[in-house]
Amino acid sequence: MMLSVEHLNAFYGGSQALREVSLAVGAGEVLCLFGRNGAGKSTTLKAVMGLVQAGGSVRLAGRELSALAAHEVARLGIGYVPQGRRLFAELTVAENLEIGLMARRAPGRSSPDSAQIKADVLALFPPLAPRLGQPSGTLSGGEQQMLAMARALCLEPSVLLLDEPTEGLMPSMIATIREVITELRARGVAILLVEQRVEAVLPVADRVAFIENGRIREVVGVEQLRAAPQLWQRYVGVGAED
Repeated sequence: MMLSVEHLNAFYGGSQALREVSLAVGAGEVLCLFGRNGAGKSTTLKAVMGLVQAGGSVRLAGRELSALAAHEVARLGIGYVPQGRRLFAELTVAENLEIGLMARRAPGRSSPDSAQIKADVLALFPPLAPRLGQPSGTLSGGEQQMLAMARALCLEPSVLLLDEPTEGLMPSMIATIREVITELRARGVAILLVEQRVEAVLPVADRVAFIENGRIREVVGVEQLRAAPQLWQRYVGVGAED
């Protein structure tokens, strides 16, 4: 597996948020993490990135990452797009992309031409190209989500963590994000996707993991899930058609 997480426990102060979370994502696979608010979805991504106090094992293509700082995890090839995008609003689109390119420059990793990486990323998100000189804070919500993903992809990650990428977006923009996820999967990127919108992710997911009270309860294939829609109600509180 490209990303392997085993027995992950995470804490906020004295409060335990994750309990023995184990999951794995293969190259060219999309694993969606579903659960109610507060179930531990975002915390799982943060723990993988080393952004919260955690114990357990996180491995990237067999390499242990759990003792590394977040910036070291990113440099080794895990891209992270947090909920809310967290762009540098006062910086331009180009400057935000440059931050992603700078984060990639790590000892031991090959250093292809930055201009080519940027061109490849912009090809995935054509609306950004004419806005390179525009402050990112003035972009629409959909354009900001594109930029957040584009910045993460400047790392040329082998694993991409996406936290609620379709939140607050129009249907046309959701379709665009879904198309990019499909393309990245075809390129062999392993994707761990946190979402609440069933209809947004079922067309691109390979498997779905349900998390409840900080524990992974079930991991099922998409076709199995379509045949057992009651799982949505049990773990998320909505029907598959909602």
